[in-house]
Amino acid sequence: MATATRDRPVLQAFQYGFTLFSALLLGVIGLGFGSILLLAVAAALSFGAGIQITTVQTLVLGLITVQGIGCPVIAYTYIKLRPVVRAKIRELFSYSADDDEFTIGIAVPSLREVGIVVLGYAGAMGALVVVAVIITTLVSLFGIEPAANQAAEIGMENPEVLLLLIPASFLLIGPGEELLFRGVVQGRIRDRFGPVVGVAIASVIFAGIHYPALSGGSVTGKLVSISALLIPALILGATYEYTDNIVVPSLIHGAYNATLFTGLYVTVRYSGELSEAAGTPGLF
Repeated sequence: MATATRDRPVLQAFQYGFTLFSALLLGVIGLGFGSILLLAVAAALSFGAGIQITTVQTLVLGLITVQGIGCPVIAYTYIKLRPVVRAKIRELFSYSADDDEFTIGIAVPSLREVGIVVLGYAGAMGALVVVAVIITTLVSLFGIEPAANQAAEIGMENPEVLLLLIPASFLLIGPGEELLFRGVVQGRIRDRFGPVVGVAIASVIFAGIHYPALSGGSVTGKLVSISALLIPALILGATYEYTDNIVVPSLIHGAYNATLFTGLYVTVRYSGELSEAAGTPGLF
């Protein structure tokens, strides 16, 4: 950071605050933009073509508009507009600063990175087991009812949709969310606070942004369910920082979700233990 900036503590504090606010805002805008697209498509089909959209169709359209379009489009837009916006801010506040190019590393994983994907996936699944034990203990001791993921609930009622969510985890959910939350949100925070804080804060934002996707349970139960996402989110963030290749956390993310959807499908389809399946934590 330039000397002129260090000599202005108020401006420096503003920069730190603005970085956190803009990072959170980018995540919200990405999901919000996709949600608006979903509403527009649903309205066009319902009122324009007279097609009644079912819950399952809404879920599929949401994957396409939110993870498939909204997240990547906002990530791309940020990369393109960032130099222009930063130039305007520097001009407005009359200070000079380094303006390194903001990029998201994207490459075919090397053999070493494939190994990191395997280790990251194993770590995320291991963390899920630990979290499941903790949540079970909390339910037993304090009667806290964890909230359920809405996609999981729809899948329990319509097991066939889980077969769509498994490939969607690799094709839409993993890549779309990682581009926005690891590539842009984490990268934005890292620029100002460094990689460790960047991973930590981006993981909190990523977990918290899933709150609206939960249903049932108390506020405490929803917070417990959200906390289940923190360790896997930290693993995703750490692997991206280590490899500088967004494909690595995207594959881990996709494999993690696909495993949960597969387990949920097997549970619902063949054992019928719906109540137990409903308590599956950690979907994102």
